[in-house]
Amino acid sequence: MPETARPADAAVPVRIWDLPTRLFHWALALAVVAAVVSAKIGGNAMVWHFRFGYAVLALLAFRLVWGFVGGHWSRFASFVPTPGRLVRYLRGAPQPGEHLDAGHSPLGALSVFALLAVLAAQVATGLVADDEIANVGPLNRFVAVETGLAATAYHKTFGQWALIALVVMHVAAIVVYRLRGRDLVAPMWHGDKTLAPGTPASTDTLATRLFAAVLIAGCAVVVRWLVTMA
Repeated sequence: MPETARPADAAVPVRIWDLPTRLFHWALALAVVAAVVSAKIGGNAMVWHFRFGYAVLALLAFRLVWGFVGGHWSRFASFVPTPGRLVRYLRGAPQPGEHLDAGHSPLGALSVFALLAVLAAQVATGLVADDEIANVGPLNRFVAVETGLAATAYHKTFGQWALIALVVMHVAAIVVYRLRGRDLVAPMWHGDKTLAPGTPASTDTLATRLFAAVLIAGCAVVVRWLVTMA
């Protein structure tokens, strides 16, 4: 029998999340969890807390650069939650050709930027912290004593709990969307979403993946240099 033709408006798989973005996402999740757990254990585990913190810093630096040169839906320009985008999303009235649910939705983008900002603040304060017991950030010597103590207080209290709260909210949102029939985890695993024809796809070639590998290696080198400054 002849194969049935696909309707012109039938949904098709579209590459949304390129491999570098997916690897960043899962690596960041693992590094953050490991950093929190090692901090709770304390003692000798604090050595690993610092190492995981450095890994988070390298990943954040990579994501900042990738937000300008990565795949279409990984670029900040594709999901910056402008007031107009947010209102259209809440009203369910996107502009023609505006795919508000393809990558990060405007609400999801707010969550992403908040999480990245809190992570950046947590790493920054950790770099200059001094708990006056046994743990001193590698850049503490470049700040005043009062600044280091204030950074420590933020890092161990408000910053820590803000980060945990945002992670819990992130996971809760994933569960809620799943209950409503939208799986946000699978696309971040294999990269594709089933969307309307004509939805722009993210470039995800061997060349872009190699470029991303060079970028993350460069970010790791810079972080290594930063935390070992004489």
